[in-house]
Amino acid sequence: MNQPLNFGYLPEQYSKPDKSSIVVIPVPYDGTSTWIKGADKGPEAIIEASANMELYDIETDSEVYTKGIFTDNPVRGLSFPEEVIETLESIVGYHIEDGKFVVVMGGEHSISIGSVKAHVKNHKDLTVLQLDAHSDLRDEYNGSKYSHACVMARIAELCPFLQVGIRSMDASEKKRMDKQRTFLAEDINTDKNWIKKVTSKLSESTYITIDLDVFDPSAMPSTGTPEPGGLFWYDVLALLKAVSEKSNIVGFDVVELCPDEKNKAPDFLAAKLIYKLLSYKFGA
Repeated sequence: MNQPLNFGYLPEQYSKPDKSSIVVIPVPYDGTSTWIKGADKGPEAIIEASANMELYDIETDSEVYTKGIFTDNPVRGLSFPEEVIETLESIVGYHIEDGKFVVVMGGEHSISIGSVKAHVKNHKDLTVLQLDAHSDLRDEYNGSKYSHACVMARIAELCPFLQVGIRSMDASEKKRMDKQRTFLAEDINTDKNWIKKVTSKLSESTYITIDLDVFDPSAMPSTGTPEPGGLFWYDVLALLKAVSEKSNIVGFDVVELCPDEKNKAPDFLAAKLIYKLLSYKFGA
């Protein structure tokens, strides 16, 4: 790329760390994924796509980039998920202590554990809201407790959580699932009040982890495991807006983009999703 590598391709006045309220951390890690590889290329693809976004958000009548968005150095060179999680926890924690709002871009879903660990230390009444096709509640997968398939099992050890969009799981995960805090995609499809039911269970502070396979593959085909029957753009936005109005969103991550050179639309969706959620947080 010939232009500066930052989210939104912002000029220096809006992208310097000392001038920014928001920090974006790219984590190009794909060490435990098991089917379609390429999540390590997700952050760069999102940043590249973000160069083509209009930075004025119609819905919130805002330009959130004026708050300043600093894109930190990518977290690279680590082989094992435990290393990535520990490193990311430290980096996210540093920025939280510096008063920044932190966005993490994956990369595979295991990285979310590190970000959540940092936020748990800074927010006592925290709920994690997971948007995902998969429950990710296995205690161990392929010999690792820190696989992308175990992310919510590890987060469950840290704080309460809600699951939205789930439509695939192993039988062992069903035993771990809390039916009162899990919103299956099939049920969402027939329940007009599903968003109110989700937001009624939020605590004062919310961290959001978005696996892009929560979307239907017709809208988001570029994921590690694209499951049919997912949510659509305005379904997800309606939920995120409602969450922003009900609870204090303290941070979020967007993970599992596996970019396809022949189809850039999913990359743009991911970039726009990040900017949209920032607009709900800061611009509404």
